[in-house]
Amino acid sequence: MPANRCPGIRSPLLRIVTAPLLGLVCTALVTTATASMTQDSAPARPASVVPAPRDNAGAIARQDECIRRARESAPTRVVFVGDSITQSWEGPGQAVWAQSIAPLGALNLGNSGDRTEHVLWRLEQAPLTRLQPAHIVLLIGTNNLGHGTSNADETLKGIETVAAMLHEQCPDADIHILEVFPRGETLNPMRGDICQINQALRAWATSMNQALTDAGAPARFHMNDLGDRFVLIDGRIPKALMPDFLHLSPAGYQIWADAIVPNLK
Repeated sequence: MPANRCPGIRSPLLRIVTAPLLGLVCTALVTTATASMTQDSAPARPASVVPAPRDNAGAIARQDECIRRARESAPTRVVFVGDSITQSWEGPGQAVWAQSIAPLGALNLGNSGDRTEHVLWRLEQAPLTRLQPAHIVLLIGTNNLGHGTSNADETLKGIETVAAMLHEQCPDADIHILEVFPRGETLNPMRGDICQINQALRAWATSMNQALTDAGAPARFHMNDLGDRFVLIDGRIPKALMPDFLHLSPAGYQIWADAIVPNLK
């Protein structure tokens, strides 16, 4: 039998009839493969920027309370947004809050365990626009790293996305972004990630402010570096400021208040 480019197709007539069909099949295969390659090459959005609700009872209860506050509170001058370190203004930081923060007209929207995606979800459910704040204080991101759900780059993108949403909802508010606090008693790899995140955050805030001023609007993003104040010269974090080397003591909240109150006035 003579060699054949299409084995099994012997008749010239069959070749004429099947050639267009083979062409259509080949075209379909190429189109499908191209679409698959395009889909595969599209970068997936990290979890840190995809709004998501909390999924355990205690956190859901506090989440609901934060949403209620955002929906029902009277307009307020200052809003704090964050995770357990922010929520604990109502715990170890309660006395400092009463003395230094509450007189400014402040609302606490911190929820223990929150990551950037949880804050994004809360902001979608209850935008802060109606509160008409002059200042928003944001501290978020440590749980993205600590829970292992995000790497440094993903955590950075999450913080930037939260800050951008806050500005979108409250364009007349100053957004005070606190750099992610150091954590762990001694120097450790996560501290390195935190330093890199904070460095990039400063650059991002500068670029955002430049874009605003170029558009004739006032700069709204302000970076607040408190991390150095919680670290000794040998790199250790003292228990007197962070008893578990993550959450603040009353003395730690006093440091935070002393640093932020002048900016809020």
